[in-house]
Amino acid sequence: MSDATFLLRFAAALGTGLMAGLFFAFSVSVMGALARIQPSEGIAAMQAINRVILNPVFFLAFFGTALLCLVIVAASLWSWGAAGAGYALAGAVLYLAGCMVVTMVFNVPLNVALDATSPATPEGAAVWANYLANWVPWNHVRTVACLAASALLTMAIYVQGRAAG
Repeated sequence: MSDATFLLRFAAALGTGLMAGLFFAFSVSVMGALARIQPSEGIAAMQAINRVILNPVFFLAFFGTALLCLVIVAASLWSWGAAGAGYALAGAVLYLAGCMVVTMVFNVPLNVALDATSPATPEGAAVWANYLANWVPWNHVRTVACLAASALLTMAIYVQGRAAG
């Protein structure tokens, strides 16, 4: 396996780990804190978070990692017999499905609905209750998927190194 393959897997392992950490922070602290305050305050805070997170650094980590994973999928299928190809493929697919697809199909529509909500209304409180009941479990899925993807990509690097050494 080439140095380029190593660097590709390494960058993707870092990206998936970074995204796992971001989602983990929401799962273990941010959402719990927002659930404990008044719905109108939780809604307003989450609306602000959803706006602020849409920035170049987040986009680079989120979409850049997806791009790396797409390249890894193609490279792994192209050179299936290469050391660590199976681990790399599994990690890349897991990130694409467990992070990208889950985000776009589940979390983003909930974010859009929350953004359209007026925080200080009874309807807003109902949207918030639904948001917490649905967004949080899907965030847990993203957390676990990204962490597992990072582990699999790291394993691909390990296997690649063992085969080279």
